Amino acid sequence: MLFGLDGVEIGLIIVFLTLFSAILSGFPVAFAIGGAGIISFGIIAALNSAGLLIHQAIDTGSDAYNALLASGVPAEKISVFRNPDLPRMAEAVFPRGWEYALDRNLSFIVNRINERVIAGQSIETLLAVLMFVLMGIVLERSKIANDLLTTMARVFGPLPGGLAVSIVVVGAFLAASTGIVGATVVTMGLLALPTMLRNNYSPELATGVIAASGTLGQIIPPSIVIVLLGTLAGDLYSAAQETRAVEAGCTDALTYLGKPAVVSVGTLFQAALVPGVMLAGLYAAYAFGFAMFNPSKAPAVALGDSTGEPVTRSEAFTWYLGVPVALIVGSILAAQIGIVGDQSTRVDSFTDIGKSASLRTNVSEQCEVSMIALHGQEAWDAAKAEQAEIDNSGGVQESRRLSEEEITELRTQKVADAAPIGTGIMILTVMMGLILAIARGVSPSSDPMPLIIGAGGLALGILVDLVFLSPLTSPGISLLFLVIPWGMALYGCKHAFGRLSKNELLRVVFPPLVLIVAVLGSILGGITNPTPAAALGAAGAIMLAAYRKLAEQDRSPKIILNSTLAVLVMVLLGVNFDMRINTSSVSVESWIAFFFAYAAYLYALFGLLFSCWILFKAGVLSPAVRETAKVTSMVFTILIASQLLNLVVISFGGEHYIQQFLKSFDDPSKVFLIVMLVLFILGFVLDFLEIIYIVVPIVGPVIYGAHFDPKWVTIMIAVNLQTSFLTPPFGFALFYLRGVAPKEITTGHIYRGVIPFVLIQVLGLAILWYFPSIVTIVPDLMSN
Repeated sequence: MLFGLDGVEIGLIIVFLTLFSAILSGFPVAFAIGGAGIISFGIIAALNSAGLLIHQAIDTGSDAYNALLASGVPAEKISVFRNPDLPRMAEAVFPRGWEYALDRNLSFIVNRINERVIAGQSIETLLAVLMFVLMGIVLERSKIANDLLTTMARVFGPLPGGLAVSIVVVGAFLAASTGIVGATVVTMGLLALPTMLRNNYSPELATGVIAASGTLGQIIPPSIVIVLLGTLAGDLYSAAQETRAVEAGCTDALTYLGKPAVVSVGTLFQAALVPGVMLAGLYAAYAFGFAMFNPSKAPAVALGDSTGEPVTRSEAFTWYLGVPVALIVGSILAAQIGIVGDQSTRVDSFTDIGKSASLRTNVSEQCEVSMIALHGQEAWDAAKAEQAEIDNSGGVQESRRLSEEEITELRTQKVADAAPIGTGIMILTVMMGLILAIARGVSPSSDPMPLIIGAGGLALGILVDLVFLSPLTSPGISLLFLVIPWGMALYGCKHAFGRLSKNELLRVVFPPLVLIVAVLGSILGGITNPTPAAALGAAGAIMLAAYRKLAEQDRSPKIILNSTLAVLVMVLLGVNFDMRINTSSVSVESWIAFFFAYAAYLYALFGLLFSCWILFKAGVLSPAVRETAKVTSMVFTILIASQLLNLVVISFGGEHYIQQFLKSFDDPSKVFLIVMLVLFILGFVLDFLEIIYIVVPIVGPVIYGAHFDPKWVTIMIAVNLQTSFLTPPFGFALFYLRGVAPKEITTGHIYRGVIPFVLIQVLGLAILWYFPSIVTIVPDLMSN
């Protein structure tokens, strides 16, 4: 053995040394990874042909090995790490020769490119990367960060460490709207860093908070890291749990786990929301605490008065807190006591399939023992009792078509159980009520009559729904009854928006906030998957950027505003009317609603094309599209190159060797800690893309094959990868900030500044480790 090391170990060292050298050479990363795979394979093949790489494998023909098998130990659990005393046999790392390994690699790389890049199941999700990148670049070029930084500095500046806190708030806001780390760090470095230094802020705190806040886009949805990790995590978790189930003696993961072994990108977005906000809170808490103990290094700063109208404390309490809380709590209480609720009378034509037992109980004895160990004796006994009850009643009831009489009876029952006030009308009432209340608080000295008319319209609308509308009233008739009340409400909201637009904070925050709510709300609420939501975000970002560009040119933005209104009209018509015009009988009101919705769609499309034209003429769209193409091409090229490198590692047994080492630990928690430590160390020298596509596929089958929640595992990895942007010497956020920092800021200032935030990242990982419910709380609430 060369240097006393196993041949596979030497092969792994060659691969990673070649990879590091290729990356450090300054060659484009995507091509460096592919080149490292080719070069390392050539070196290993040459050493193998020279007889220098010898792998000490377990002798599977020995009596000791066969005795171990006879004792009941599965072959998959026998390894040189668990059973070092078993007889060994020397063999080449390429037992069939490097030519055979090369042939397999070439065939597999073609299959993998087809499955994961061109036509695989994950390609639709990967398209979200393109859309989110376009959304982020367009918003960044619309200079939204400039206004956010100025506004938040005025809000938080008078507090101790207020400028640093404002950086964290803006970083979180940009993370949820753009998610582009480089653009965020550069923008805040150019705009905020000189201001902080002029106001005697510590260079270490200023640079550290800017670099750390810029990386929040890697964890706060919509995050490209989570999209890329999610496409891998779904496949790794499913395959690993199938293997785990077979090792437990069960036929499949559904039987063993009692639920499908799936995890989606949308679910991961839900899981990442609270940890992302938690990290932002930890950053802000550190900045505030630093200012309290070092007031001279993070002083309070007044950056000018707000342009808003003065508001007394009682007025602010009434309109910003009292009325909104009353509206929201009142609607929730009304829903709890049955005044507000579903008014749908839709009845399925078929009955539901009968409920099955919570666990499959018709399993082998070995599987039964494994399932009891996993779920507990109580859960198993409950499942047995449920299955016995189902068997006694004749088995699981199959779905059948309902008769007309049964459908009529069910519909009558639904009408009788329907709430007096519909959920949709109450939601619209609360939303418009909040707009009216906040507008009153923004400008209490203005004429209140338009807002009073709007509030009266909302009250009249609730009264009309309560008295005149029933669950059987058609959408068209309901709309006619609500024309006057909603006309009054819209009149009040029009005046309210005019007053809100004069408030600097709302004018700056509201447009991107609406875009964030639309994109994240559609994903977190389960309305759609990330790819259509990303397309919505890209279109919304283009229209928002065009709106800002028209405002800069003192041109009317009415077309864009009307296009946004057209989108709302489409949504409302689609929710309230049956748009299916290809059925045997279509009502007149359905045709009318369809034509109105189609007209709104055409106008919205025109508004989007008009926005593209405005940005094209302003020289914004073309650079944004080119930059999007560059970033997306880089991601997909790295994806292809990393597949080649992975296949090289697999070809000489490197992946299997690493997985056997990790599986040799009996405690899965210890394995996961080792993996997290390795990822943290690799973050000092590798980018997150290399770690995702090179390291995670190797260790993923082990950590996703344990008992951990896959959402928790993925978010822990994502937070760990976020740290790679901050860790010296190769943290990308540090390079971005170094490029735009003033000359008095040294590299030492930046390195010392990020150290506390790297420690905060470690603290965040520790909190998520001991309190995993932080990750799972939002997905659990959404599923219920």
